[in-house]
Amino acid sequence: MRQRVEHPVESATSGPEPLVVTGLSVRRVGDGQLVLPATDLRLGAGEVVAVIGASGTGKSSLLHALMGSLPTGLHRDGGLVRWRGRTIPEGRAARRWRRAHCGYAGQDPILALNPFWSVARLVGEQVNGSRRDRARRVREVCDLLGLHAELASRRGGELSGGQAQRVALARALAAEPDVLLLDEPTSALDAATREMIVEAVRARRDGCTLLVTHDPFLASAADRVVDLAAPSTVMRPSTATQSTATRPSTATSPPVRNSAATPPASGPRTAPLLAIQGLRVTRPDGAPLLEDVHLNLAHGSWTAILGPSGSGKTSLLYAIVGRRPRQCGRLLLGGHPLPADVRQRDREQRRAVQLVGQHPAGELNPAYRVGAAVARPLAVLHGLRRHDRARETLRLLGSVGLTAEIAHRRPHALSGGQRQRVALARALAARPRVLLLDEPTSALDRASAAVVLDLLDELRDDGLTILSVTHDPTVATRADRVLHVHHRRLVEGRTDGPLPLTDNRTEENRCPLK
Repeated sequence: MRQRVEHPVESATSGPEPLVVTGLSVRRVGDGQLVLPATDLRLGAGEVVAVIGASGTGKSSLLHALMGSLPTGLHRDGGLVRWRGRTIPEGRAARRWRRAHCGYAGQDPILALNPFWSVARLVGEQVNGSRRDRARRVREVCDLLGLHAELASRRGGELSGGQAQRVALARALAAEPDVLLLDEPTSALDAATREMIVEAVRARRDGCTLLVTHDPFLASAADRVVDLAAPSTVMRPSTATQSTATRPSTATSPPVRNSAATPPASGPRTAPLLAIQGLRVTRPDGAPLLEDVHLNLAHGSWTAILGPSGSGKTSLLYAIVGRRPRQCGRLLLGGHPLPADVRQRDREQRRAVQLVGQHPAGELNPAYRVGAAVARPLAVLHGLRRHDRARETLRLLGSVGLTAEIAHRRPHALSGGQRQRVALARALAARPRVLLLDEPTSALDRASAAVVLDLLDELRDDGLTILSVTHDPTVATRADRVLHVHHRRLVEGRTDGPLPLTDNRTEENRCPLK
């Protein structure tokens, strides 16, 4: 059994634990590779158990194997699941048990929620009782998680990443399940909202909770912590962050240098590479999110944006990359206008500005193997031949801490952290000048995050400009400049009384409020 249990406590109630897992293991179908080594686990009534470990150790597979919901390409290799002393067989019996006793919120909630259903319908789907009772329960659980009443009528496709995460958790909590299973439930949330989640989970004293997390704050609130063994897919971890959860580096190839991002010889390095002038960002229904955004991003700079869930941070990145319309304002790349719609940008403009979103599972084509996905920009944007593409693909994967073996897998066979790093490698394959990052470390363990952040720092030396949205203070400390969303404006410093930014504002580029 490859696990370590820390902070053991006795079960909240006497007698045998309601949920007992013995020797549970998972393998890939194609090559028989072990994804989850044989693992034992016990959950007592009212107990909260956190599962931690490096990316790729099988944490998410543990939850799916327990529920009998492993994705195509994975199968349960052995082990038993017992519920209140009764063995739960695989197949239909496991699915029936899951529907009757489990509440689940996965690490990709935006994909799990029907984009056309209202929040009220999503949360109350599995709640029994009269219409009035269901509405009351939906309101109770939404209040518990800080979801305001005005969100009830909003559709799933109109939610921010953090809002979708809380809606998915509310949906799992609403039916008051005996077993609550959560996969990275705080990855897209600010500190204040994370505290709400902890309180909501700790308040469940009638049921047991098993959660997978890289969040030390969330793990510290659990009764017990199970640390899965280290994988072989984390390469060259930072010495300062290397622990028992990671293995020493075996990578020998250097990180990819972003030569295409080198600033031009003429002009100062501090001149704006990307200028954002008077931008106004709205929700799909037209409601304002950010007003009068002015921001100059210099060559090799790193700017981090922090703010509460739903404040428009992700929408700003989508407006810059050209995937979401903006009502007014303009973008200048290297002093030249950048069209608002990505479809109106030429190949060089599309290459120059790349986005790594916070839900890579929805951005990676499930039919493409990882190697093909990363190699595609090398072929389409840079015309590299097959042999050169293959070599560069492996270098890019190695630079983000992934082994060559990953190149042969498809996205569904990867962990959330591995998918996140594949999405980053694919964006770097375009050799961008500006890299937009949305929660770039949300699915990563500490060592893997250090590998990624160190790589980004190295690429900045070559002139890569970074704009990141994050709730992770480790990411914010790498930035030259940290901004906060406050009353629909980007402001410097803390949000308890800062002044709005005044970067190059003039009457002609200021967006009038409507």
